[in-house]
Amino acid sequence: VQLQASGGGLVQPGGSLRLSCAISARTSTGGARAWFRRAPGREREFVAAIRKRDRRTVYADSVKGRFTISGDAANTVYLQMDNLKPEDTAVYYCASDRGGTILSAMSSESTYDDWGQGTQVTVSS
Repeated sequence: VQLQASGGGLVQPGGSLRLSCAISARTSTGGARAWFRRAPGREREFVAAIRKRDRRTVYADSVKGRFTISGDAANTVYLQMDNLKPEDTAVYYCASDRGGTILSAMSSESTYDDWGQGTQVTVSS
């Protein structure tokens, strides 16, 4: 499985970006896809996840109401980021789980088997 993230860049506070993650191989229908991020000097943290079979979503409290995760039939997952703040500045990573995923585990890094290379998002005026 290969994951290719794209769409990062520099944006002003209040602006929007849309990240994409193309997943190259077929995975379990029960699998989840997620976005995590790592800000400078901080540990990687969960952002959002979507379960493929029923499209259930989970969000970190810090992004609820501003970010939206979605996926399409072509095995691509998106992260629409609106009303961006300077504290959203980080490298964003997409991840994929090959097996059946329970909702309560979707925010845990250990759930995910495959990771993309990361894309930089910088929010600054």
